[in-house]
Amino acid sequence: MTQSTPGIYRVDDLPDHLPTDHADVLVVGGGAGGFAAATTAAYHGLDVILAEQSAACGGATSRSGGWAWTPGTSLAKAEGVDEDVEEFRTYLRGVLGELYTDQASEMIDAFLEAVPHMVDFFHYKTALQFVTGAKINDIYGHLPGAGTGNRSVGPKPINARKLSKTALAKLNNQYYPTSFLGMGIMAGPDLQKILSASQFSLKGWVHSASRVIPHVWDMATHRRSMHLVNGTALMGRLIQSAEDLGVDIRVKTEVQHLIVDHDDAVVGAVVGTTEGGRIIRTQRGVVLATGGFPADVERRRQYFRHTPTGNEHWTLAPDEADGSGADLAEAVGGYLDTEVYSAAAWCPVSLVPYPNGNTGVFPHIMDRAKPGSIGVRKDGKRFVNEANGYFDYVDGLMQATPEGEAVESWQIADSTFVRKYPLGFAKPIPVPLLPYIRSGYLIKADTLEELARKTGIDPVQLVATVQEFNANARRGEDPEFQRGETAFNRYGGDQAVTPNPSLAPIEKGPFYAVHVRPGSFGTFAGIAADTKARVLNRSGQPIRGLYAAGNDMVSIMRGKYPSGGVNIGPALTFGYIAGRDLADATEYEVTSVREVGSEK
Repeated sequence: MTQSTPGIYRVDDLPDHLPTDHADVLVVGGGAGGFAAATTAAYHGLDVILAEQSAACGGATSRSGGWAWTPGTSLAKAEGVDEDVEEFRTYLRGVLGELYTDQASEMIDAFLEAVPHMVDFFHYKTALQFVTGAKINDIYGHLPGAGTGNRSVGPKPINARKLSKTALAKLNNQYYPTSFLGMGIMAGPDLQKILSASQFSLKGWVHSASRVIPHVWDMATHRRSMHLVNGTALMGRLIQSAEDLGVDIRVKTEVQHLIVDHDDAVVGAVVGTTEGGRIIRTQRGVVLATGGFPADVERRRQYFRHTPTGNEHWTLAPDEADGSGADLAEAVGGYLDTEVYSAAAWCPVSLVPYPNGNTGVFPHIMDRAKPGSIGVRKDGKRFVNEANGYFDYVDGLMQATPEGEAVESWQIADSTFVRKYPLGFAKPIPVPLLPYIRSGYLIKADTLEELARKTGIDPVQLVATVQEFNANARRGEDPEFQRGETAFNRYGGDQAVTPNPSLAPIEKGPFYAVHVRPGSFGTFAGIAADTKARVLNRSGQPIRGLYAAGNDMVSIMRGKYPSGGVNIGPALTFGYIAGRDLADATEYEVTSVREVGSEK
């Protein structure tokens, strides 16, 4: 029989010929939010099926740095950082401004209350082990309440051989554009030591060799990197955690329709698999965690700024993050909350042409903050403090771009910079620059005027901009954008450069440029949900049996970006909240860290 409403099957209208599975919970999507919900629910004794439509799990999380903004944890306290929760609220009020409404306050309070327990649960009760971001600063260091470290956690690196074969088989490979020949590099000491090799540091060369040689062997024998770091480590550990607790993880399984009963409660889904359709009936509920809509061209056109056709944007999220979760929610009465400052978590990106004809999307995370580089529009003028967060770079670029013009910029650097630091995807010494130049990724010129002509930048203004920047940089000053004045700026710079680790002149030819465009890690606009992660209808009432987590759920930061990890931190936390609510859990899993003992 046919369904009565597109996207919905009524229980009385289910096809008789489809096989049926039963579970307490169905989780739709295999990223951080989905696995957090699945693992938590399974820990509390529920029978859980997780459906991932692609061939492997990880989503946008596996392509990320893996850091989660998690203020106030026991891990921070163990490092001697014991902050009052009001400090976090004060900081977020300053960042969100008028967006810090009563509704936003409720969601933020739910997050701040649950996040320490979420971290304890995963760190002490599952295979997900964390390290603290001791030196990771909040972005807006000038605002009251801003933190200078230990408000973030990241996944502890893991040898993939410690994962079960089935868990590893369901994990995405390392995201190639942000790797070195497929080898993931972790921010912090790992990255710093590898970069020091460009300065002919013996320790840097030894460390690099200790990482590259085993990686080459792993690629030859396993066809993948086996030293898991960043988002890949986070997802590998989450997949193993879920598997350990008996979660039924099904890849190549697309949830096509939700099932509702006579009271409009969600009681399951109809899914498509490589073997045909199936019905999954649920006793407790369905969690939507499909990754938001960054790959949905029509919704991008509708909700993203300066995106008239939907194709003026490049995302690091996979193609499967196409708004399918939003479609399912809307079919049963849910809606997208788009009343946010920004519909997406912006990130500046460049397009990497590969020899096989494919194109990679590279996120400009660290290179912008290094001394000796600036970003300019085609008018030859700077438009932002390049050392601020990646979100701010694109936000500033959009604000500086007149309506109707393409949103684009160029990152400019000299020969000193490109041999010392990465310039986008181009690597420093000892990696040769010629392949990047031949592919057209790097534009090279002997003079700034020639570089401007090759890139379409106003040559007179570019020279004037660089001259003014250089004069100020030699004094360690940036009167225009105050680059290097916050702890966040300085940490992202080069501590060996004085008097300002964020500033150095651009003066030694040849000169180089990379075309930088607007991109994102995912979406901030999303399905409206309450403090228990339950999907809401337009009357503000929860839809029984339906939850949202990860980028499917509207950002609790209301489209602002106060610190790195504000996608993954809330994704893990509200996935955890959803799992607990589905299980009717009342007691926290870890009541005292001392009782737990040493970590795994």
